[in-house]
Amino acid sequence: MRLLITSFLVLILCAAPSYGNQIAIVIDDIGYHERDLELLDLPGQLSYAILPHTPFSQRFAYQASHKRRELLLHIPMQALEDKALGPGGLTLDMRKWQLQTTLGHALATLPQVKGVNNHMGSALTQSVEPMKWTMELLKKRGLYFLDSRTTELSQAQNVANLYGVANVARHVFLDNQTQPDALRRQFEELKSLARQQGYAIGIAHPYPQTRVFLNEALGELANEGFELVPLSHLVEQKYIQLAAVKRSPLTSE
Repeated sequence: MRLLITSFLVLILCAAPSYGNQIAIVIDDIGYHERDLELLDLPGQLSYAILPHTPFSQRFAYQASHKRRELLLHIPMQALEDKALGPGGLTLDMRKWQLQTTLGHALATLPQVKGVNNHMGSALTQSVEPMKWTMELLKKRGLYFLDSRTTELSQAQNVANLYGVANVARHVFLDNQTQPDALRRQFEELKSLARQQGYAIGIAHPYPQTRVFLNEALGELANEGFELVPLSHLVEQKYIQLAAVKRSPLTSE
């Protein structure tokens, strides 16, 4: 009997009608260059992750809001490598009040955001304590968290679940390499995952090569049966699915 119940739940999670070949693409690292504004002309419901306190962060957020594009705060977090974080960075040597004040100030500059994701963060996201402080603040603000998955050892989603913060994770980096064939390969991987599991989340960056590629490739999605959706849509569908499973009478002994 338990085997039948388990099989039924797996079927629900893998084939629930709330998903249907849906793709969310988040463009990270927005804010340092005026050319980033051109990304708002790309077709479809892309989402954009803005670095705090950058020269064009406010202007981008203003124009994106008028175009009804979804925004995230792209908060810098300490990496394993010694990389410069830029303004608003969260580091392992911060105390709770310092981290939450820094994150809160960044959020205050971008009130349009619906969620947060990490810029770098291969060191910080592995550390449970700063993730607790981060998720505590996001819970209070009603924001979701996208784990960019810069390390396989990330504790971000585990801690987000502990604090009741809605969360999802990146599946594919689209442009670690920006040659046309590499971009195409990663884009096809994103579509393949969406076919397999009903949805997929990709992260891209504001490279000129990426913009040119997406301007052409995004038009393929609707013709091939995919739906490009804001990231929050996939976050909401995840928790609708989980709630449906919890309500199922077959989950009881």
